[in-house]
Amino acid sequence: MSDIYRAAEHLMGMEDADWHRHANPLSVWTRFTCLPLLVLAIYARVWIGWWALPAFIGAAAWTWYNPRAFAPPADYGSWASRATLGERVFLARERHDIPAHHIRAAHMLTALSALGALPLIYGLIALNPWATILGLIATILPKVWFCDRMVWIYADLTHTTPGTPLPTPLLPPERITP
Repeated sequence: MSDIYRAAEHLMGMEDADWHRHANPLSVWTRFTCLPLLVLAIYARVWIGWWALPAFIGAAAWTWYNPRAFAPPADYGSWASRATLGERVFLARERHDIPAHHIRAAHMLTALSALGALPLIYGLIALNPWATILGLIATILPKVWFCDRMVWIYADLTHTTPGTPLPTPLLPPERITP
C-alpha cells in the first residue's frame, strides 16, 4: 500500500514550499473538485466529443496546480491545514513513530477509496450516471475520512489541539535510529 502513497507524492512533485501552500484551507477544500472535474470531462465525451479532451487536460492541470494555487496560510490551526500537515507526516512515516492503529486505518481508508473507484470506472465506461455518482461518493468519502485521520495523526504526534491557532507548522520529532 505504501507504494501507492509514494507514487502519488512523486507524481505531484511536491516540494516543501508546495506543502506550505497546500496547507491553505482553500487549497484543501478546492482539492475535492479535482476528481469530479476529471469525471465530468470523461463523461462529457458523449455530449461534446473530442472537445472533452481539452476539458480533461484542464482538469488534470488543475489537479496538479491546486496544491500550488494559494498562498501559505497565516495560521495552520484549521482542520484542513492540519490534514495537510498530518499527511506530510504520514508520508514520512519511516522517520516518525506513528502508532500502528493510525497506519492501519489509513491503509483501510485508502483501500475503501480504491474500491469506490470500481463503480466509478464502470459508470464512466457504461455511461451509467448512477454508478458514476455512487462511485464518486464512494471514492471521496473515504478520502475525507482519511484527511480526518491525518488531523488525528498530527495532533497525536505534535501534542497540539486541532482548531487552536498554529502560526507555523510543527513537525513531530524524528525517530532516533541506533
